[in-house]
Amino acid sequence: MILKASWKKVLHLLLNLTNNITNLNSMKHLLLIEDNNEIRENTGEILELAGYKVSTAENGKIGVEMALQSRPDLIICDIMMPILDGYGVLHLINKNVDLNGIPFIFLSAKAERGDFRKGMELGADDYISKPFNDTELLTAVESRLKKSDLLKTEYAATAQGMQHLITDFSEKKALKQLSENRNINKYKKKQVVYSEGNNPSRLFFIESGKVKTFKTNEDGKELTIGLFCEGDFLGYTALLEQAVYKETAEAIEDAELSIIPKEEFDLLINTNPEVARKFIRLLAKNVTEKESQLIGLAYNSLRKRVADALITLQTKFQKEADTLFSIHISREDLANIAGTATESLIRTLGDFKNEKLIEIRDGNIIILNEKKLAAMLN
Repeated sequence: MILKASWKKVLHLLLNLTNNITNLNSMKHLLLIEDNNEIRENTGEILELAGYKVSTAENGKIGVEMALQSRPDLIICDIMMPILDGYGVLHLINKNVDLNGIPFIFLSAKAERGDFRKGMELGADDYISKPFNDTELLTAVESRLKKSDLLKTEYAATAQGMQHLITDFSEKKALKQLSENRNINKYKKKQVVYSEGNNPSRLFFIESGKVKTFKTNEDGKELTIGLFCEGDFLGYTALLEQAVYKETAEAIEDAELSIIPKEEFDLLINTNPEVARKFIRLLAKNVTEKESQLIGLAYNSLRKRVADALITLQTKFQKEADTLFSIHISREDLANIAGTATESLIRTLGDFKNEKLIEIRDGNIIILNEKKLAAMLN
């Protein structure tokens, strides 16, 4: 019995060893090229703790030689290095048929726009700016490996295989991958997300809460030109125009926004026609809405503008489960949407309340008669 028990223990250990070897062989192999010893060691340790097999090189020349010897699944490379810099490494990697197609992430303290652009033009897949945290590093690596695996997927030459291909590369899935597993910034009510006149460096995706965009004239008067909520992208117009923000974005209530680097957004727009069409449609919709808003401000009566503002809020923010739409919004914000003075708005809301079109309870505005508000005459 003791002998049998001993053999069972040995067999169990052998099975564990076999499984460990199998897992080791199935690990993704990453090549880290970094001339700074401390950064190289710390980064390599983080990646190994995450379950990756990591090879390291202290300069670009050695890195390319190691890549040729053992084709890695992904390369992380610093830019400013002796002997051969990161741009040179990427150029040689892309030039070699055996190495072409390996996901490539630049790791650098150089964060100027020109450096990002040069890297993307050479074929880099992503950028991580120093200093970075372990979450940023691992998220970028995981995202690039997933996309690389997707490109390697073989689809059957059947109707079902074609459907799988369409699903995998569809706009919806690409947008989901773009927005998931991101760093999330939290914004308090009235906190500015971005300001008019500043250069954009990121795309925002609203995880929760509500955000408005507005313009301010020389006298400091505001006009709300956009309303956004959970599931909306924010700040893409300036990115697509490659220009400064033309408006300011501010949280209407506490909100959580995912942060998507501009370089990754640019890459997806340039490589996925469906996603490009999605944002073109969003731009066209915004233009149409702003044209309608301008016509309303120019020709509609005060009552009509306030009624339209309430209907706009309902259209944008009402949830399917709501029987009556209710929203808590400052009278100043509502006045900016309607394009009127706060005092005039308050008087008009009082009239609507007396007419049983709305109810005001604890600061909340509850729409009682949507049809009459929508059909309000000038």
